[in-house]
Amino acid sequence: MIEFQLDDLKVVVIRKKIKNMYLSVCPNEGSVKVSAPNRMSLSIIKTFVASKSSWIKRRQDKFTSQGCVVAKEYIDGESYYYQGKCYLLKVIEHDAAPTVYLADAAIVLQIRPNADQATRGSILNAWYRECLRERLHELFPLWEMKIGVSITQFKIRKMKTRWGSCSPSSKSIRINFELIKKPPECLEYIVVHELVHLLEPSHNKRFVSLMNSFMPEWRICRSKLNVLSL
Repeated sequence: MIEFQLDDLKVVVIRKKIKNMYLSVCPNEGSVKVSAPNRMSLSIIKTFVASKSSWIKRRQDKFTSQGCVVAKEYIDGESYYYQGKCYLLKVIEHDAAPTVYLADAAIVLQIRPNADQATRGSILNAWYRECLRERLHELFPLWEMKIGVSITQFKIRKMKTRWGSCSPSSKSIRINFELIKKPPECLEYIVVHELVHLLEPSHNKRFVSLMNSFMPEWRICRSKLNVLSL
């Protein structure tokens, strides 16, 4: 499995024992997956994808307009994001404790034989949550010191409409579970955003001034999140 960028398009290539190329667009993220013969050169694959750019764009627009979300099955070849990068899932059945780890362009999900879909999803999501928790344990102390505030706790939650929230009275912050799948700078931006709310609860001029002071590039990060699916 390899990954390359074609203009603003992220393409994942899976090499197989096949004679022809097959192209698909992931409904969830709009990313592109190509199944290609083992010995086919990367230049030919890139040319093929480029020739299909109009079709790819139409598919992406269709999924966006329909708000199309396809339920994951947690099987080989599905695409998953981690810290802004697209990985293909590789499932390994092994009679041992379940585990998840990164290997090149794949997220490897090792599960016991005959583990059902719900179990696979639970194991993968637990890995995502732990990765996010570890990253937050790094980011919060760093930015608390820079901003001059402190929190009593942070919680990881699945939220449908918000990337994060802050309760200044209790000094508690909630972070959206999905942020571990987004680029690292986007997660850092949300951490800073919510911490600044401890100094200024509203989004007024003072809040903007504080954000400019602590994180001058915050608008770029916000723009990235605005174009990514929540």
